[in-house]
Amino acid sequence: MYGLYDKEGILRFVDSDKDTCIAYAELFELGSTNYCLMDLANDTKKEKVNTNLDQSLGVNNN
Repeated sequence: MYGLYDKEGILRFVDSDKDTCIAYAELFELGSTNYCLMDLANDTKKEKVNTNLDQSLGVNNN
């Protein structure tokens, strides 16, 4: 599985085919310096990421 991220680090597209991700970038005229293509299958095995998105935690509110 591949993920296409823009230069801001936002996930723009996910697909199992690398060429499809590149075609998506070309469709929206994202030059190769404006995106990053990552192999998500390998990344998920490297480390466990804390995905707690609870916005009600006191430490996250100012």
